Amino acid sequence: MQKVPAGMMLVPLIIGSLLNTFFPAFLKIGSFTTATFSSAGAATAMGIQLFCLGTTLQVRDMPKVLGRGGVLLLSKFAIGAAIGIGIGYVFGDEGVLGLSALAVVSAVTNSNGSMYLALMETYGDKTDSAVMPLLSLNDGPLFTMIALGASGLANIPLMALVATLIPVIVGMILGNLDKEFQKFLAPAGGILIPFVGLTLGAGIDLSAILKGGLPGIILGLITCFVGGSFIVLCDRKITGRPGYAGWAAATTAGNAVAVPAIIGMLDPHWAPYVGVATAQVAASTVFTAIMVPIVTGWWVKKYGAPKMQLSI
Repeated sequence: MQKVPAGMMLVPLIIGSLLNTFFPAFLKIGSFTTATFSSAGAATAMGIQLFCLGTTLQVRDMPKVLGRGGVLLLSKFAIGAAIGIGIGYVFGDEGVLGLSALAVVSAVTNSNGSMYLALMETYGDKTDSAVMPLLSLNDGPLFTMIALGASGLANIPLMALVATLIPVIVGMILGNLDKEFQKFLAPAGGILIPFVGLTLGAGIDLSAILKGGLPGIILGLITCFVGGSFIVLCDRKITGRPGYAGWAAATTAGNAVAVPAIIGMLDPHWAPYVGVATAQVAASTVFTAIMVPIVTGWWVKKYGAPKMQLSI
């Protein structure tokens, strides 16, 4: 796996997606097998990883976390909103190349926080990893509604954000109180990477690429390369970082698949476009989950990262 860019994440992810696509019954046989190898284990693996990450954080590090995370969060939102609203303004509701503004904003503004964290545990430092809960703000319909001018209907998922932060905060408190506890759990974040990759992959159906068709692939390309290039530019110019974190955020979140339907319920004007947009966003989710680790690994080899020597 070390020979594959971000292989500790990508190889298990591909294995999990192949199992879910062709042998889904295997993942549903129950007990420890389902809990360990299916998407049912993703939240637990991520929660433990976030807790262990929290133990490595010092209170004095928080300004850096907010600085780096704010740039990634705002730049991803800005480029997604700009592309989507631009398409809607110039081409109307139907969009262009089969892509509506609804599909573009839903896909480009939402990032896969689990993928980001796994890549930061592979290449980045503890501050990079600690940014993940902040990035979770864009994991859902809120930013899409804002970008489409429906912010008056927004239901801010405060509890979802709180639920993401609690493992980090508890871990940080214990890690600051007990340095030996911190040293004991610090390596666990990296150990969990292949398990997180496998459980994330087990939630991916590769047939989504076929259902989304060519527009879905184009949407994935826009999310990864157009959106990613802008995020990397901001990451390098504003925070002075190498840019690997920007690429790691250039994904479409799994939760984004549900965003078009939510927007369609809140604003019936978009209802006719929900079905097609959902399939396209699903395709972008699969495409970016596979492509972003490869691009991030290539970028790290070219421009470096804190853990580069350990990862390639």
